Formats: sequence, structure tokens, C-alpha cells
Amino acid sequence: MSFFSLVAVMLLEHFRPLTHRVQLYVYFARYGNFLERHFNAGRYRYGLLAWGLGILPPVLALAIFYFFLYRANFLLALLFNVGVLYLTLGCSLFTQSAGKLAAALREHDLDTARKLMGDWEGRSIADFNAVSLTKIGMEKLLLCAHRQFFGVFFWFAVLGPAGALLYRLAHILHQKWGALDHQEYGRFGIFSDTAFRYLDWLPLRLTAVSFAVVGDFEDAIRCWQEQAAKWANPSQGIILASGAGALGVRLGDPLEVDGQIHYRPELGLGEEPDADYLNSAVSLIWRAISLWFGLLLLLTIAKWAGS
Repeated sequence: MSFFSLVAVMLLEHFRPLTHRVQLYVYFARYGNFLERHFNAGRYRYGLLAWGLGILPPVLALAIFYFFLYRANFLLALLFNVGVLYLTLGCSLFTQSAGKLAAALREHDLDTARKLMGDWEGRSIADFNAVSLTKIGMEKLLLCAHRQFFGVFFWFAVLGPAGALLYRLAHILHQKWGALDHQEYGRFGIFSDTAFRYLDWLPLRLTAVSFAVVGDFEDAIRCWQEQAAKWANPSQGIILASGAGALGVRLGDPLEVDGQIHYRPELGLGEEPDADYLNSAVSLIWRAISLWFGLLLLLTIAKWAGS
């Protein structure tokens, strides 16, 4: 069922793509703020309790509902799968954003490109030049591809719709609580950070391997091994280094933000990117998606043959 659900969602996204943030996640983020206000006493156990109250009720409720729905009617369970995936996968959001940014950069319309990238990043980037815009656009694209597609894909294949929801909600709390300053907020955010790192450990590496397989394998693996750990967030470094190596392009390097230089290590090999590299990155992602679909199809056929 997983394979057919994913195919149906990809077709649905092609004809009726989600073009805005899912309101469900906005409500969940507000719920996360509520939990933080009432449970954040700077203790690790309070962070664990808040994470459990935030994640377990919706995930378990969805899992139980799906279990009984599957036993009652296979077709309804399939439709339910498609609905959950439609709200948890986000292919069209990041590919469309990258396409619009590439078009603006190709036309040398920096004002439009800065506005598009600023809306996508959620911060002001008024002083970025074309190269900087392209770099952060490619970095954002590669990270979004993993967080919004490959990570969700993996956990859906393993645990069904509950797994897809688990990954997305855990990522939201990881973003909200995992980055809290320990000196100011204590140990409250440590569990949400640790839990997501465990959830993301395997899919993160599978995404990096898939970039290598569909791109320049030798350079992708080399950059992953030699450069990823130097990035401020080593998990993000794995995705960015492997993606840059697979594409034969250089990402990272210092950026000037609000008049200050932010030093970042070099990722990848080759020349600095231009608008065409953004389209190449989109193509790399679609080839990796095709690879994952092919592997899932083989597993589905093997399961049928075994039964």
C-alpha cells in the first residue's frame, strides 16, 4: 500500500500542489509554544514530558484510527494514507520556490530574487549578491528536500502514516526547542533535539547516499567524509556536502549578513554556483526521488512474491 499511496500523492501534488504552509502545523507550533510556557522549568525531565504530550497523543491517535480503518476497509485506508501524505510531504513547495528563484537570477532581477529568498528563508537578505543568493538557495533546497520529503518518505515506509506524522511533528519541536540556549533555558530542549537526531540518523544518511548514487558518487562521498563534520550543524553538513559533491559545485564559504561576515566552511568541489546549478539541484533531487520509488517498488514486489 505504501508504494501506491506515494504514487497517488505525487500525482496529486503535480495537479494540485500545496502552495502554502499547512495550517495544521501552524496550530501544532502554537501548541508547542503553549507546552514550553507551562513546562519549561529548565529541567530535562520536563522537556521529555512536554515532548511526549506534544507528539504521542496525535501520533498514537492516528495510528489507532488507521489500524481500525485498515481492518474495516482497504480502500478507505488507502485514501487516508494519501491524505496524510499529502499534508506531510512537501515536494512542490521547495521545488517551486527554487524554480522561481532560478528564473529571477537568470534574468538578473536581484530585487525579486532577494524577496523570494527572503520569504523562503524567513529573514532579510537585502544585501546578498547573485552568488550568495544562489548558494543559500541551493543549501535551502537540499535541506528542504530531506526534511520535507526523504525523511517523511522513510518513516512512512517503515511505520505508515503515523511514521510520517511522527517525523514532521518531531522536526517542528526540534526546531522550536532543540536550538534553545541551554544557559538561558536549561536542559528543557535537549530531549527534543536528541529524539529527532535518532529519528533522522538513518534517513539522513540514506538521502546523502542517494545523492551520491544519482550524481557524482566519488566526489559526493569524499565531500561527505572530509567536509560534513566541519559544518556548524554536522547533520546538515552531511546533506549539503554530499549534495554539493554530487553536483560538482562549491557551497558554504563566508557570507555577509547585515554588514557582518559569517564564516562558514567550504562544502563541495568545483566552481561557484549560478542559476543553472539551482535547476541541476532540482534535477538531482528528482533523480533521487525516482531511486527511492524504484527501491520501494522492488521491496513491494518482493513482499508480494514472498506471500
